[in-house]
Amino acid sequence: MRTAVVYYSMSGNTAIAAEKLAEALSADLIRIRPVRAYPDKGFRKFLRGGKSACMAETPELEPYSFNAEAYDLIVLGFPVWAANIAPPVRTFVQEQRGALKAKKIAAFACQSGSGGEKALRNLAACIGCDAFAASMILIDPKDRPKPENDRAVAAFVKRIRG
Repeated sequence: MRTAVVYYSMSGNTAIAAEKLAEALSADLIRIRPVRAYPDKGFRKFLRGGKSACMAETPELEPYSFNAEAYDLIVLGFPVWAANIAPPVRTFVQEQRGALKAKKIAAFACQSGSGGEKALRNLAACIGCDAFAASMILIDPKDRPKPENDRAVAAFVKRIRG
């Protein structure tokens, strides 16, 4: 099964999870980035990022190479912002929505606090799917590595492979 792991990461937590998944699944790794980067420190990080997530903004993305037709499974990864998906992932989903609806989709969220379940529901609604092939929530896999995260990744891969 040809797989793509498509993700956005600001602080590296989602990136480390995406890299582990891509390796375990022998998947292509596709990082998306907004043209205008979000502040990554201090109050401005939470103010601008949280507002952008709550307002369901869709920032312009840097060019990326992705063809949904080439994949059987697409794994989407994102950080949770204000109990929502990070806006760059919302942009990607809107740009690829028609192609994504016809694909097997899995998703994972990285969070520091809470809101991952709601964010995953929001992502499913944005795509227009009832359920993911698999989903997972990780707690800061880069900043606070724990065996629970490694076990969650292994279980996620197992569910995907069936």
